[in-house]
Amino acid sequence: MYSYIIGIVTLQEENFIVLENNKVGYKIYTPNPYAFKENVEYKVYVYQQVKEDELSLYGFKTEEEKKLFLKLIDVKGLGPKMALPIIATGSIEGIVHAIENENILYLKKFPKIGDKVARQIILDLKGKLVSKNEMIMPLELEELTSALLALGYKNDVIKKVLPNIPKDLNIEEQVKLALKLLLK
Repeated sequence: MYSYIIGIVTLQEENFIVLENNKVGYKIYTPNPYAFKENVEYKVYVYQQVKEDELSLYGFKTEEEKKLFLKLIDVKGLGPKMALPIIATGSIEGIVHAIENENILYLKKFPKIGDKVARQIILDLKGKLVSKNEMIMPLELEELTSALLALGYKNDVIKKVLPNIPKDLNIEEQVKLALKLLLK
């Protein structure tokens, strides 16, 4: 089992990249292959799926994406090919927020996710994505993340300032500090 592979992206296709490491090209299915640039070295967090007739690698730019993917594929009726588009088209924070708040409409916007699967996702994952041990998303900063998303900031920008925000501040103080850091 692999945890990650460091290599150079040599090819991008619609749903996968080829990552070359020690003269071996690994075909890695990824939520957004175009987030990677060709001829650039990346650390890609991978999950290896072994089936009777298939061996597949799924890769992610961050550990948080990989953790969420692993949680999603544990949901009954939801496999890797359905989980990838969820991660590709939604923000981690938005997905976690939708699950925690039982927002079925948000989950149904993803390809191949109907009412039944959306309810199963909520049933299987509610309360399991924001615990202290899992750390997919710290619960204390969920409200701050939602507020910054509503103000138009992008997830990658928000993630850079979250570690600098004390969790013991109230939401107004957190927003003020985050805005101050974002404007630097």
